[in-house]
Amino acid sequence: MAGSTEWVPTLWLETFDEMLSDDNELDYGDQWTLNFNYSQDDSVTKEQKRRGWRVYCHKAHGDFECESCSKTWHSAKIVVLFRYRLQNDRGTVIMRPFGQTCRSCENEQFERPGFPQDEVELAFNRLFSKIRKNCYGEESDDDDGDSSRKEKRTKPHESSLCEACKAGICSQAKDQECAN
Repeated sequence: MAGSTEWVPTLWLETFDEMLSDDNELDYGDQWTLNFNYSQDDSVTKEQKRRGWRVYCHKAHGDFECESCSKTWHSAKIVVLFRYRLQNDRGTVIMRPFGQTCRSCENEQFERPGFPQDEVELAFNRLFSKIRKNCYGEESDDDDGDSSRKEKRTKPHESSLCEACKAGICSQAKDQECAN
């Protein structure tokens, strides 16, 4: 397998900080932070909308390892949920990766995915595009680059094993604005 099967929050934090400082992805002088919330969903209340919150769902490639039986598998349909807003020169991104359960042992525990560096960068590039459009009013390219992305063949998606499907977030769809 190409990527790590271990969930590594520091990979996401370091890549986020590096892309903001080295690549100037959001070069508007605002301070952006990344946090994790493993229970957030894709709903945004009217009050949250009023306070500027938006939600973006990214479909990612990654790898899993079952804690019970050590089986590993690749998935091209991992949902990574981002909630973000800009308020008073401070931007906040709250992230949640959705897991999958093992088909082999059916232990019903959702394993968190591991991601390769290039997949993390792709997720942030797409998120930053949404932020530039929704927080700074930049025009957005509707082409997210999916046509150039190599699709690795995977087994058919099994909704019964997918945490995002159980939460009502369709991982089959292309990257999307979630229900907001």
